[in-house]
Amino acid sequence: MQSYTIGQAARLLGVSPDTARRWADAGRVATHRDEGGRRLIDGKALAAFSVEIAQGGTGEEEVSYTSARNAFPGIVTAIKLGDIAAQVEIQAGPHRLVSLLTREAVEELGLEVGMQATARVKSTSVHIDRT
Repeated sequence: MQSYTIGQAARLLGVSPDTARRWADAGRVATHRDEGGRRLIDGKALAAFSVEIAQGGTGEEEVSYTSARNAFPGIVTAIKLGDIAAQVEIQAGPHRLVSLLTREAVEELGLEVGMQATARVKSTSVHIDRT
């Protein structure tokens, strides 16, 4: 499973690294250390936490989050696979995006809950890029 540094997690959550660090220090999201001593957050834990703060707020001032060229970098929070179609949810800061795509596309991209991905939006279609 992919893990994220405090800085990467902050970017995915749409907050400053200091805010992400304070949340980790307060025990709101669990961290562990790598061989180099860096604090890391497990991808599944970060996915769950991103949904939690999006639904309940952060308890701090609201952070403005905008996309550049309709790209929403975030973390995969849910995948529902059917026989042919699939539904992928991404939490990008305060934004929850849902894309319907083929099961084959999800498998080719190797998408899993907790991994980083970017939702690209054009009109009413949402496309997922693995990052």
